[in-house]
Parts: sequence; structure tokens; C-alpha cells
Amino acid sequence: MYNPFSLNSKKILVTGASSGIGKGIAIDISKMEANVYILARNEERLKETYSLMQGDENIICIADLCNTENLNNLIDTLPVLDGIVLCAGIIKTMPVKNITDEAIEEIFNTNIISNIKLLNRLLKKKKLAHGASVVFISSVSTFNVKVGNSLYSSTKGAVNSFAKAMALEVSKQKMRVNCIQPGFVPSSILNKSGIEEDSILKWYAERHPLGFGTPSDIANACIYLLSDASRWVTGSIFTIDGGYTLQ
Repeated sequence: MYNPFSLNSKKILVTGASSGIGKGIAIDISKMEANVYILARNEERLKETYSLMQGDENIICIADLCNTENLNNLIDTLPVLDGIVLCAGIIKTMPVKNITDEAIEEIFNTNIISNIKLLNRLLKKKKLAHGASVVFISSVSTFNVKVGNSLYSSTKGAVNSFAKAMALEVSKQKMRVNCIQPGFVPSSILNKSGIEEDSILKWYAERHPLGFGTPSDIANACIYLLSDASRWVTGSIFTIDGGYTLQ
């Protein structure tokens, strides 16, 4: 039976696949028969993700994308990819007057610079197939800003702008580049936010008309963007937030 959303035999890399949204995306796209290359720094947690995936063609990749040597070695080991989902990210919550040079370097390297370097090398090495799909996990914080969130919001704003420019550049190869802006999906990223978890959960719970999202809510959008069903979609930014930004 014809299924335009099938990912059968597509080779797809998912970064940040050891936890949270990235983990959920990796698991769900494996159920759509993709061959998934899961990437993160923590081997133990990646193995947990792997154990929950379907299929026999999935591969664990251990690398720190902020480390140039790790990044170059990764590129050499990867096959030609049909898709990539860029999920790795961190939050650092602090007012502008308290921002440190170290915080700037860490969050920009993780959330945008490492992604740019990865895509640059994949293109140079011709490791993205004709018609490949690139999906960035951005955030509603690009336009729905909060006090203390300037660093995170600015990195995700950079993601959106970079994705649009790249979409234009690779269109002749029928490659597509899109962004997904999730609302609040509870995950371990809170551990590095600097905010008390119970407080932030209560605050967000009151502001999502459809309740909290799950990684699968974001994974379903990824499946669409990675599949042939979205062959005419590029340079778009999809907001999936349970109605959070309606208010």
C-alpha cells in the first residue's frame, strides 16, 4: 500500500539522540523503517535509545560535535545520508548582566556553530544525497522570549535564519531544509536551565491549552519533513506548541 510518509531504507542521522526530544525522534522514525544513525556524547544513554528502536540497521555514533577531531572522524564514518535531524541543544538561563564568556561559547557552540560545521562538512564530502532533508529543532523562544533566556533565544533565532539561507543554496540538488519550533516538551534539558524544575513545570502547565507535548508530537512532524510527502516544502518553520503561543 502506498505510504508517502514511509522512511523505508532511508539513512537518517539524529543528533542529540540520547535524551528528550532527540531520543523520541530516533525511536519513532525507526518505526517508520528508516536506518537511523543516532549521535550523542553519552554512550550509555545512546545504548538505551538503541534498545527501544525498531529494525536491525540502526547505528550508534559517539561524538562531541563541538570537538573538531570528533566531528571530522564522524564525517568519515557516515554513509551518504537521506536525512538529518539536528536535536542537540542546551539551555542556560541568566540575565544579560550575568552572562559569562564561557556561557556564550558553550551555548552557541552546542546550539548553532556545531550544526553549521557538521552541515558544511557533510556537503563538502558529498555525504548528503540528492533530495536529502535537513530538519532543525528550533524553539518558540525565537519570538516568545522570556527574561533570562537571551542566549538560548538568540541561538535558536540563528538556527532559523541559517536554515532559510541554506534552503536556498541547496535547492538545485532538491535538498530541503526546514525548522520545527516546539512548545514546552518536558525533558532533561531542564537540568541545565538553572530554574527549579517544579516551578517551571507549573508555570508552563498553565499556559498550554492542549497540555504538555511529548517527543512523539515533534517526531511526527519530523517524519513528515523527512519523507517524500514533504518534497515541496523547504525554508519553512513549523510551530508545534499545543496552543502555547496563542496567548
